Amino acid sequence: MNNIATTEIRAKKHSRLIKSSLMKRNLEKFLSNRLALFGLILVLVLVIVSVFAPVFTRYNPALVDASQRFLPLSFTHLLGTDNVGRDVFSRILYGGRISMFIGLVSALGASLIGIILGCYSGYLGGKTDSVILYVWEIFSAFPQTILVLIMVGFAGRGLSNLIIIFSITGWTGVYRIVRSRILSIREEAFVECCRANGIGDFSIMFRHMLPNTLGPVIVTITLQTAGYVLAEAGLSFIGLGVESSIPTWGNIINAAKSMLIIQNYPAMWLAPGIAISLFVLGVNFFGDGLRDVFDPKQ
Repeated sequence: MNNIATTEIRAKKHSRLIKSSLMKRNLEKFLSNRLALFGLILVLVLVIVSVFAPVFTRYNPALVDASQRFLPLSFTHLLGTDNVGRDVFSRILYGGRISMFIGLVSALGASLIGIILGCYSGYLGGKTDSVILYVWEIFSAFPQTILVLIMVGFAGRGLSNLIIIFSITGWTGVYRIVRSRILSIREEAFVECCRANGIGDFSIMFRHMLPNTLGPVIVTITLQTAGYVLAEAGLSFIGLGVESSIPTWGNIINAAKSMLIIQNYPAMWLAPGIAISLFVLGVNFFGDGLRDVFDPKQ
């Protein structure tokens, strides 16, 4: 008995050492990627200034003051004011909160749907796999932008509606990744051991098999977050996104789309455009770095 206990302890210590060594190697690999590190820093800076917006600006982004319309750039108003007297800099900071929130929550929602369907489809197979795969083919047959526009037309604009619509239409990529990984590992020895020990299918899928698929899923979530920030900006620009009373990067550009503002007050549309570009660029660099870390072929 003592020998068995000693062997188990040694095995656990060996497993911890392997995990620690792998984590250290992945961290070193990520830190050696300068573009990925730059992307992470860029995203963190944008997130911090948006979350702690009251620290960086004292203006209410929704406060309308007709006497302060179209003020130029100054120390008082770093990016001037818009056509109804709202401080542009404060609107960009507070708008970043909403835009990034929509992007992240939508990506997480879409990934959750894709993970659940992918696990059940890949593990159970048979009719379950055929039905879910058929639904996936229907969603994949149409561009996501078209599906989003159709659903927004029925459901209406709004913050919660937009998140739900993005989640419903964006699960196909994660589903494909998870299903293919589950299919490849469901006949592995550790899965057979779990079945032999009487562990339920739900536990096998989500406790033992799912962790082996999370690497590419995390990469997909980061890239989808940037995509949904762009999608929100595009929908808000054409009046189909978040309500105009809520400051988002898309709504800020929407408020500056008249020819008068475009020609004479470029800061009103250029600043939110740069904020969107920097965030998307940072997320893409960060996502590429994560892909290099999690991809065993690299």
